[in-house]
Amino acid sequence: MNHKSMLLTALLVLSILAAPVFVTGDLAIAASLEEAIAAAPEGTEPGQIDPEAPKGYLGIPGGLQINPVVAFLWAVWVGWVFSTVGAFGGVLAGVGHITVFGLGDYAKGFKDSAPELNKFVTDSIRVSNQWLVGTSGLVSCFNYFRQKRLVLPLGVSLGAGSLLAAWLVANTTMGKLKFSDYQGYFGLIVFIIGGFMIYEMTPKGQAKKKAGKEAVKAFEAAVKEKTDLSAQGVKTTRMSLTRIEFTFFGQSFGFNPIWAFVGGLLISAISSFIGVGGGFLYVPFLTSVVGLPMFVAAGTSALAVLISMILSIFNFMVKGVTVHWTMIGIELIGVFVGSMIGPRTGKYIPEKGLKFFFIFLACYVGLDYTLRGFFNYRIFG
Repeated sequence: MNHKSMLLTALLVLSILAAPVFVTGDLAIAASLEEAIAAAPEGTEPGQIDPEAPKGYLGIPGGLQINPVVAFLWAVWVGWVFSTVGAFGGVLAGVGHITVFGLGDYAKGFKDSAPELNKFVTDSIRVSNQWLVGTSGLVSCFNYFRQKRLVLPLGVSLGAGSLLAAWLVANTTMGKLKFSDYQGYFGLIVFIIGGFMIYEMTPKGQAKKKAGKEAVKAFEAAVKEKTDLSAQGVKTTRMSLTRIEFTFFGQSFGFNPIWAFVGGLLISAISSFIGVGGGFLYVPFLTSVVGLPMFVAAGTSALAVLISMILSIFNFMVKGVTVHWTMIGIELIGVFVGSMIGPRTGKYIPEKGLKFFFIFLACYVGLDYTLRGFFNYRIFG
């Protein structure tokens, strides 16, 4: 089985794993925030609403208070990571909202006492993640396009495939997902992808990537010599319905846009479900199926993510999901700052360093969230 078949099979398996959650319950629109708050028991204990308490997250009385400084700094980190490796912006946004800000434990507090509020906060976290990664994707695309490190036809093909999946997932999972299930699936999918990337670093996984390796060597040499990188950047040499070819630093690459469309559809189905951009899936797809070096995969992934995020955010919010706009406004400024820095600093990091960073994040976050979501066990405390 070749790399393309292996990765598409893995994506299909992940879609099947998530399918039981897609189809549980009816398709009724989730209760509004006001209805969810009204249905929660009044009181001052965990899982209760105190009407007299100051309003916090989402304007909920007694809701969690978000530290604006922490929100800004974490968003800068999210923007830098996503714009550097083309992935994990949504995952780290989720880690911030769930763990760093404490929204995970806050949502879990309503699991039994106010399940509709639990689900509403969960959906809000999902969309908040997407706002951050969508903004980072927009800024990153602009910067990578200027540097000629973005394969426009490939990003568009992947993004086109993502549109249908993003619409379906938003309309079939909104208001259906308990936070513990969301966290568990979030972690499991990320962990599996981390395992696949470890395989990619083995001699067998690297065997058919000669062109990518040569392009990486040439790019890293040009960075050291401080030559004009855009002069040898992405140039499209052939375009047809079944084959598109381009060059990058003297090496030729090609892909079938139909396969890219299918890959984008499967990736978006998974990433929209867990409320992230999908870069952690797009990057392995781009490096494995197309054989792109990380220096090009990051920008191309950002474009595909941006396309799917626009539709996914619109679908969730038009159905009544809301976000904490004060928090999001602060985070968007931070994401913008980090996303402007990433493409300018990432070129100085060796490709292997980028991949090991990617793998570390995937394995740690994936294992931790899988254990928390499905087994209520924390790796550290």
